[in-house]
Amino acid sequence: MESNRPKVMLGLRLPTDPRWVNLAEQNIAEILTDHAYCEQKAASNAISTIVRYPEYPDLVDEMVRISREEMEHFGMVHDELRRRGLRLGRERKDPYVHDLASFILQGGSREQQFVDRMLFAAMIEARSCERFRILSEGISDEGLQSFYRDLMASEAEHYTTFIRFARKYGIGVDVEKRWQEFLDYEATLMVRYGQRETIHG
Repeated sequence: MESNRPKVMLGLRLPTDPRWVNLAEQNIAEILTDHAYCEQKAASNAISTIVRYPEYPDLVDEMVRISREEMEHFGMVHDELRRRGLRLGRERKDPYVHDLASFILQGGSREQQFVDRMLFAAMIEARSCERFRILSEGISDEGLQSFYRDLMASEAEHYTTFIRFARKYGIGVDVEKRWQEFLDYEATLMVRYGQRETIHG
């Protein structure tokens, strides 16, 4: 049923055009390379979160777990590339993440900054989850269908983890209102994306 799909659960304002999967399918090496680096960057973000907010022991524990999972996923994507006789390409810029980062508040209280960084990470996980769903349902390669179906659940879990910490430690911050603002802003970005064979492009 539609109500069980991640795009509904995540509340994304603007779904990806289903035709994006055709772009991805035309260059599997590109989409897998980009995906691998997305996982590496997610691991780096988790580690940076530990450095930035060491005062929350449960957050540190979860970021250790997530950083390990993301690097495991990096390895899985690299294995998939090698299994197909392909090589990991060079890292490329992620304009989507760059544009989304511009929405993070500059200044404000430490709690406000914390909430924005958690919601920033949650937003990326949400969009990644939605893209993985599209790949799992729309790509003709059955192996990749299964591959992305398995990873989709992990992305959704990471999304909920970041949201949970924003709510837990965002003392005095209207987290729900700010999340709605992130969703609205992200929708304005997505008008420009969905035209490249990258996870967020």
